[in-house]
Amino acid sequence: MLRENETRVSEFLLQGLPVPPERQGLCFILFLLMYLTTVLGNLLIILLIRMDSRLHTPMYFFLSVLAFDDLTYSSVTVPKMLMDMKTNHKSIPYAGCISQVFFLIIFGCFENFLLTVMAYDRYVAICQPLHYTTIMRQERCIALVTTSWILSFFYSLMHTLLLARVSFCDNITIPHFFCEIIPVLEISCSDISLNQQVMYIVGGISFYLPFFSILGTYIRIWATVLKNPSAKKFFKVLSTCGSHLLVVSLFYGTVFKVYFLSSSSSSNNKDIIASVMYMIVTPMLNPFIYSLRNRDIKQALYLLANRVKFCSQKT
Repeated sequence: MLRENETRVSEFLLQGLPVPPERQGLCFILFLLMYLTTVLGNLLIILLIRMDSRLHTPMYFFLSVLAFDDLTYSSVTVPKMLMDMKTNHKSIPYAGCISQVFFLIIFGCFENFLLTVMAYDRYVAICQPLHYTTIMRQERCIALVTTSWILSFFYSLMHTLLLARVSFCDNITIPHFFCEIIPVLEISCSDISLNQQVMYIVGGISFYLPFFSILGTYIRIWATVLKNPSAKKFFKVLSTCGSHLLVVSLFYGTVFKVYFLSSSSSSNNKDIIASVMYMIVTPMLNPFIYSLRNRDIKQALYLLANRVKFCSQKT
């Protein structure tokens, strides 16, 4: 009976960002601008790819899916964080916290799988260009994305169900600015050994398997290029894979820092800053990384601007 009462926690308290009170206003404006840039940038990428028929290719299809994932991923936590900074009311309902954990894991895991799929797409484009349209046909692209969603859903559901069985007592303050699964587990008063085992074993597999798949893919790409090296091939690889490699470095670098190199205390300020990187900064930078040096995106943006200008003049 006591255990039943222990699990009935109505809400949690979020510690928030380690920002002095006198800088709260400045940080609020900064993060609001970053979030608006994330939303507008990723929506623009999706809109351009949808409107321009020249961008209806596997690479841009995956890019539009990545933009959607970045948009939703940051939207799970950033609006709540901004509201907490503005109102200084940092509580979150129990159901809201569990839901936040679920969506964070599913979107984060999906990006992990999607980056692997995008690496495979680049491998086929460079190493098997003559068979690219046959291998990366529309049905296969949709199947790869759908499979990634299904795997991410069941992975997230498993962690969420295991978290829902955990009990909480007097300490309901989460040492973070959102419901990160590790800090939530650390404030529980029940046995979390099963959660930790699943996190380390299944989580490690779901992290390292895509990571080494991407690494192996790029080793094969460079091995293929170096068989008959030329400046033309070298610059083709850089132009085709450079943006993806930068996004992969940002994603895995920050995730590796938070989940595999973090200190024993999850309230460590460095870990929270690293969380800000993959939760806010990376989704904001991805549209710029893929568009600034991408001729097709620039042309689509130019055409869209001309359409808007023509319509405004016509009215």
